[in-house]
Amino acid sequence: MRSSNNRFIRAAALLGSLALFVAACAGPGGTTRPPTSAAGTTPPAVGTPTTPPAVATATTAPGTAGTLPDLSGATFTVGSKEFTEQLILGQITVQALEAAGATASLTSLVGSPVVREALTGDDIDMYWEYTGTGWITHLGNTAPVVGTEEQFVAVRDADAANGIVWLDPAPLNNTYAIAVASETAATMELTTLSDLAANADGATLCAASEFLGRDDGLPGLETAYNFKFSDVATLALGLIPDQIDSGETCVFGEVFATDSRIADLDLLVLEDDLAFFAVYEPSLNVRQEVFDASPGLADLFAPIAAALDTVTMQGLNSRVDQGGENEADVAADFLEEMGLTGE
Repeated sequence: MRSSNNRFIRAAALLGSLALFVAACAGPGGTTRPPTSAAGTTPPAVGTPTTPPAVATATTAPGTAGTLPDLSGATFTVGSKEFTEQLILGQITVQALEAAGATASLTSLVGSPVVREALTGDDIDMYWEYTGTGWITHLGNTAPVVGTEEQFVAVRDADAANGIVWLDPAPLNNTYAIAVASETAATMELTTLSDLAANADGATLCAASEFLGRDDGLPGLETAYNFKFSDVATLALGLIPDQIDSGETCVFGEVFATDSRIADLDLLVLEDDLAFFAVYEPSLNVRQEVFDASPGLADLFAPIAAALDTVTMQGLNSRVDQGGENEADVAADFLEEMGLTGE
């Protein structure tokens, strides 16, 4: 049970040994996989294309399965980050490719920079990245682009110079957020991040290691709202919601918007009233040469992306995080419902 007296309990210890480099944006920590070594190279320098970038477009209407493109004979290595949402997206990708006749395998990596380097270093062929992460972490911008569509277009067009194709994004925003137990929020009369900033004395935070060092993470958040947490505990992302709920290690915590445990644990996400956090829509990133060899990828994944709205993704995540199901089984059910089984 939570108690309002716990609202500013200081972290008992820094659980650094449990820290993971987790994705940006990206999604709740669930079943994790050990890091897979990839001989990544430094991404190409970011630049503005000298000619307008080619846009990957699908001919299949969004949200409809249509006829599967024929990818027979093609072989793909799919990457993912290590948390639940990414593992599900990775399994969806592999199984969809196989349904279209291709051979595909999944490699799970730890951390946004690592999986990006695997892509630019030709160790993987594709993975789902978030628009805010691409724009800020990979392309080196310090501020997000205002507007969901505008952010996608900006990162898609800029990353074309690096040989990366951004396919149609899913209509979900798996943005960073700060959550607190609903009872504590009510006692402290907190609804926004500005409320937190005004009552930050003694406030403790649980966060994953990547969030602590990103411009679109804690450093930028504290600068934008002009406050400092009194203490920060570094935890694996999957442990944070329960810690917020219990109040034993921290009162506030980093979460992702599609984490099903927010509702399950009756946590309150504080409103980002200054609109600091960027938009994080997932898009399948494909190496240009891979896409050029298999342009049918756009048709294959357009309806899949269109079906992955916030409610759907929360439900898929919940089946793994709360239901204990396997990511591959959850992905298979999703594709079967869409009629994308290759049968």
